[in-house]
Amino acid sequence: MLKDADLARKEKLSQVSQKLLEYFGVPDWHEMLPPVDELVCTILSQNTNDINRDKAFMALKERYSSWEEVRDADSGELQYVIRIAGLAQQKGPNIQAALREISEKNGAIDLEWLKKLSVEKARDWLVNLKGVGPKTAAIVMVFTLGMPAFPVDTHVYRVSGRIGLRPEKLSVEKTHQYLEMIGDSEDFGPLHLNLINLGRNICQARKPKCASCPVIALCDYPDKNLEQSSE
Repeated sequence: MLKDADLARKEKLSQVSQKLLEYFGVPDWHEMLPPVDELVCTILSQNTNDINRDKAFMALKERYSSWEEVRDADSGELQYVIRIAGLAQQKGPNIQAALREISEKNGAIDLEWLKKLSVEKARDWLVNLKGVGPKTAAIVMVFTLGMPAFPVDTHVYRVSGRIGLRPEKLSVEKTHQYLEMIGDSEDFGPLHLNLINLGRNICQARKPKCASCPVIALCDYPDKNLEQSSE
């Protein structure tokens, strides 16, 4: 049962979601991928930008004709193929370890079977894969498996704290589940992307552009920067 403070945040989250949709519109997710493709793509995205992620993913798909080939590839060669994404010495082995684990579990490199599990069991299985944390698991779940998971990255965590959408000292890991608890599952994908957009372009870490913020009237942040942006 939600407490009064949770109910208040639930209402605020709903209002923020609507305001962001009005301001940014319905956001576009990149090309809808099968779950395993999205898993690998998200691992490649860690600590890099979208452009380099996409280049690495395209290079990988051009070099190998199947996930089985990626799984069994020479480790050094795979790292060279995905090098533009950065941290290839970590990401390459993590991708291959994940593909091996999926193969051993399912007999094939496929994640559709996760749809049969509860949200918590699916999340637990995914985060046990090497290199997969709650954010990566939630992205795969919400965008490719149609499961109600809320990905929380640096931007979402910062913005949700400033606005007051979560308890102030709640950890990143627990924020995933908290936003799932108070949010509307139909909003999770678009809201995740719009909060990232807000964090990147307006509610920035060092000097937020509060005067331009579409949710300033709902925001609890005490150190608002109300100078008009010259941009």
